[in-house]
Amino acid sequence: MENWVARVIIKYNICPFARQEVMNNTIRYQVIDDKKLDHVLTALIDECQFLDDHPELETTLFILPQGFEGFYLYLDLVDIANDLLIEQGYEGVYQLASFHPDYCFDGEPQDSAANYTNRAPYPTLHIIREESMEKALAQYNDPESIPERNIAFAERKGSEFFVKLLQNCKQ
Repeated sequence: MENWVARVIIKYNICPFARQEVMNNTIRYQVIDDKKLDHVLTALIDECQFLDDHPELETTLFILPQGFEGFYLYLDLVDIANDLLIEQGYEGVYQLASFHPDYCFDGEPQDSAANYTNRAPYPTLHIIREESMEKALAQYNDPESIPERNIAFAERKGSEFFVKLLQNCKQ
């Protein structure tokens, strides 16, 4: 996943805040090999507690290489995980961004290049500190334009470009 962050997210400025976190070494990459939903959810809360105890880390990429390859199963996980964060008192503390190899925005065709703005080599929940995100967004001119800029970039490059790029990130 570090390849994906470097070769996609930073190189093409998909997230304008990522470069600083990579330079500061404040991104944690946590691979969860368990396929059982309840175990994954327990690990997610454990990771939030880890972040609570390690304020020097800004964020975690919670990587699920097996068990959530199906996009709709993954979306179910995202919904349950968001509910669990609220239930565990993490609303307003952490938020989740979701990435999946087959990510598809509602209403977009599966092969639309726009979907690649949220595609990653593996199903991934990005655990983001809300306070840090609010500060970063306040410093960024026109943060609402980020998704539109990314979609326009993806459409210019085309799906085939991103298919190859993501394949190379797995190496």
